[in-house]
Amino acid sequence: MPDRRAFLASMAALAALPSTLAAQEGTVATVTGDVAVRDLGMVLMHEHVMVDFIGAEQVSRSRYNADEVVRVALPHLREVKELGCGTLVEATPAFLGRNVALLQRLARESGLHIISNTGYYGAAGDKHLPAHAFKESAAQLAQRWINEQRRGIDGTDILPGFMKIGVDPGGLSDVDRKLVEAAAIAHKATGLPIASHTGDGVAAHQELDLLDAQGVAADAFIWVHAQNEGDDAQLKRAAERGAWVEFDGIGPDSVDRHVQLVKMMADAGHLGRVLVSHDAGWYHVGEDGGGTFRPFDTVFRRFVPAIREALNEAAVTQLLVANPARALARRG
Repeated sequence: MPDRRAFLASMAALAALPSTLAAQEGTVATVTGDVAVRDLGMVLMHEHVMVDFIGAEQVSRSRYNADEVVRVALPHLREVKELGCGTLVEATPAFLGRNVALLQRLARESGLHIISNTGYYGAAGDKHLPAHAFKESAAQLAQRWINEQRRGIDGTDILPGFMKIGVDPGGLSDVDRKLVEAAAIAHKATGLPIASHTGDGVAAHQELDLLDAQGVAADAFIWVHAQNEGDDAQLKRAAERGAWVEFDGIGPDSVDRHVQLVKMMADAGHLGRVLVSHDAGWYHVGEDGGGTFRPFDTVFRRFVPAIREALNEAAVTQLLVANPARALARRG
């Protein structure tokens, strides 16, 4: 009965919610409205419902049928809700297929809290950056993101719950630096946390340096895809600086690796800076039937029991409830 055991394990983690979280202050914007972070439940910090990789200049809602996306994605969202998940952070940015109205529909039909984002994605060789991102200043880009947080996304009243940016590995390019600087400006105006697709530790620490120079605390920054950094010292140093270190590649073949990473961070005293997720899904625009959709279930079916065995029940609650609540709380 693996499904029943996974569900009971999820419920046990919720029951173990520490009293300190009950007093956690702050809210986060979901696609169906603001939610107190103490009410988010168990959180998957980095997932995707739909992505279109065609490039910023060709991405268009005419390239897919929203009803078909719902038909494909909704069963997976309902499944993870039944496994104990309360909130799914949907990390698809603008110009890569972000559709907040579609996410709102899925949230209402699944019963999940779903959180979307503002910001621009500069990884993958800048393929997904609109032309104006190269011409405008950091302040001009930041104002676009600030406007979405204050007025709504794409003509809706749906607000972003975080910023999503992306940078390539190694030293930051000029446009990558500009995106980080824009995120810093927008953070100071909105309080939104900054989740950055980051190629490696070199880029991560340069991002943290830039944020520090702009007066942004490191705990506003989430190092996305940190599991790809092979140097544990880089991960621990980021946590020591106060950043969130996100291991978001959990899948059936990588559970052991992710447990080792979490245990390494716990042994170093940094469990309180770790976030986890699958980076799974998604409906692939342009592929027949949306291609192969990877479920959001491995965290609950396999990772949670493995963490319970390697560490304890409190670690499960820390990773899936307490840490996300702190990371997502809007500042100011």
